[in-house]
Amino acid sequence: MKSFKYTINGNVYKVVVNRVEDTIAEVEVNGTPYKVEMDKPTTKHVVTIKRPAQAAVAPIARPQQTASVAGTIHSPLPGIILEVFCKVGDTVKRGQKLIVLEAMKMENVINSDRDGVIKELKVNKGDSVLEGADLVIVE
Repeated sequence: MKSFKYTINGNVYKVVVNRVEDTIAEVEVNGTPYKVEMDKPTTKHVVTIKRPAQAAVAPIARPQQTASVAGTIHSPLPGIILEVFCKVGDTVKRGQKLIVLEAMKMENVINSDRDGVIKELKVNKGDSVLEGADLVIVE
């Protein structure tokens, strides 16, 4: 294992060469692991970085919209109500957009989980809600 310190354009990089086999070198740059492909096998410790290996990224788990037996649609995340697309008495279809919720600087569309009629609207535009808060009751 060899360790090097490089300064490029004022940025300091600590490079550790962990292993070299044929044309592949396993290195760490400032603690981030990379697999580096070299042009040809060499006995020197000079490598040409073609492209850093990308770590596998797990999909982001998003909270699922939940509804109770009574037809209450709950907030999947804490946030602010940006838009309300329904009113009491409206007939809605499953999958129809009811509310837009801003959470973590992203807009989340809250859709109806069933066909029915809006019995009660629990929120208004501009309201802050917590995760699990009742938003709409659809019967």
